[in-house]
Amino acid sequence: MVSSETDQLILVDDRDREIGHDSKAACHDGHGILHRAFSLFVFNGRGELLLQKRSASKRLWPGFWANSCCSHPRRGEDMHDATRRRLREELGLECGLKFLYKFQYQADYDRLGAEHELCWVYVGATDAPVRANATEVADWRFIAPDALDREIAGKPQHFTPWLRLEWQRLRGEFRSELPGARIKEDRG
Repeated sequence: MVSSETDQLILVDDRDREIGHDSKAACHDGHGILHRAFSLFVFNGRGELLLQKRSASKRLWPGFWANSCCSHPRRGEDMHDATRRRLREELGLECGLKFLYKFQYQADYDRLGAEHELCWVYVGATDAPVRANATEVADWRFIAPDALDREIAGKPQHFTPWLRLEWQRLRGEFRSELPGARIKEDRG
């Protein structure tokens, strides 16, 4: 197991100022406590995005398709170290990451808890082989951006709420920043 419900996460205010710490479990109870998080979007050389299906053992959104990697910096850990640590732990990957933006969102998952995060969004690219950690990742695949657009439009309930929010913004405002942006997209 690479993460624990007892991990101490960083609580933040609306301006992303650190205001304290609490356990991962407490941060996700009820409607959630605002805490710092990150989402990574990793592309291959063909401009395809690496998606992961969340493990069935995840408390929130188990079995849903999500972006390449998402998690939280722990107490005393900066974002650079946290993003690289988690990319290695979940997918066995290392790659350069470019920060694009941060945003706040809240999403409830049934009565099991919620995400309430101030999330930093990054993109990166690598053709290194994926070595997914089976305790964290049930499945993974690469997908062309246009194909992902169609899947989300046709079956949004198969995808995590943060992926849908972030992907919409990446495909709009940050489209030119995506690795492989100049690669001809699938027009299927």
